[in-house]
Amino acid sequence: MKKPSRRNFLELALAGGLGSTCSLTFAKNLFAAPSGEPIRIGLQVDLTGGFASWGYWHDKATRKAVEYINKTTGIAGRPVELIIEDSESNPPTGARKFRSLVQRNNVDFVIGSVHSGVGLATCPIAKELKTVYIPHGMADEMTGSMGNRYVFRVNSDTYSQAAAGCEWANNNLGKNWTFLFADFGWGWSHYKDHKAVLDKLGSKVNDPIAVPLDAKDLLPYLTKVPSNTQQLYSIFFGSQSVAYYTQSKSLGLDKNMHRYSVLCTHEAICPKDIGGASEGIHLLEYHPRMLKHKNTEFNKKVREIMEVDPIDGREAGSNRVLASSHYWAYWETLFFIKKAVEKSGWKSKKDTPEFIRALEGMEVEESIEHPQGAKYIRPQDHKAVINFYMSKIEDGEINVKNTISGKAIEQFFPARVDFTKETLS
Repeated sequence: MKKPSRRNFLELALAGGLGSTCSLTFAKNLFAAPSGEPIRIGLQVDLTGGFASWGYWHDKATRKAVEYINKTTGIAGRPVELIIEDSESNPPTGARKFRSLVQRNNVDFVIGSVHSGVGLATCPIAKELKTVYIPHGMADEMTGSMGNRYVFRVNSDTYSQAAAGCEWANNNLGKNWTFLFADFGWGWSHYKDHKAVLDKLGSKVNDPIAVPLDAKDLLPYLTKVPSNTQQLYSIFFGSQSVAYYTQSKSLGLDKNMHRYSVLCTHEAICPKDIGGASEGIHLLEYHPRMLKHKNTEFNKKVREIMEVDPIDGREAGSNRVLASSHYWAYWETLFFIKKAVEKSGWKSKKDTPEFIRALEGMEVEESIEHPQGAKYIRPQDHKAVINFYMSKIEDGEINVKNTISGKAIEQFFPARVDFTKETLS
């Protein structure tokens, strides 16, 4: 039997593979404590505003990952210092907070907001300040037409989501589509990327219905949905998502058409908490909310660290519901940074070009550091290629019906830019 390396032994210990008596305290003693000048990582996160229910989990996952790293090996033997700024779910504020992190707090890397507007406002500043930025918004432009060599993505985006879900939904739910969405970058990106795929499939795509971000009554917009619609695709978050599900059901749209979307529209919301308003909908997940659909030792361990139950993802001691398709990406981002630092020999920001080259094309296997599964970051457009899950809400639970391999669908979202051609200095 091959003797495990110290790193593999540590991962096995932390995942519970050495028995119930093995703990983080025991495992960390296998390595010297991190020492020296800390690596400073900024977190631009949505703690208040429209995305606050998600931001809580992104903040928690990042903090837990930093705690994990500092209790084990550090990054290249150095501790991590985390500096946090609240984007307030507001693009100008988020961009200003990015500048503060870099210019006032002297961070080395920045993990970014899930708000696409914040990310799009920040991407050009990352290049200006020559600081690696890893945002988590879904608008494909961040690693596309508005991206640059300093911006990376470790989660999915609207481009890959359209490739993953469109054909299945078109074949199984209907070929006449209407898009109803929040009127900002994320919503329009979904419409644009899905329409491009649907046009190739010969589907009917009705005129889009964009809803103001501050609208609470969605009935004036829902009544615009054509009666011959077979699939109503929605993009909302937080309270607008709840309004969409409850009001579309009250109009009886769930009886006349399929309601389909990505998990984002149900992120941090338990179906049981909205009285069955979303019962029967199909959702494209990026990581299953229910543990039973990915009951691996590593995923189970990270969920334990996040302190959530195995069914609804509800936090122990509170009523919060896990932002299950996004929190993992914040956790994993710390470990992508760790791997790129150690691979490149990065010591300070003057070594950022080598860090970028190390992260371009990086492949990882499923582990406690990467519980969502194996993936890689394409060198050309800096997009991660990940697996997806087609799920359905049944009796208040989000059940996976089909697993979609990232490698199998990659041909349907080829790189449209090549950042490797940009000069680094």
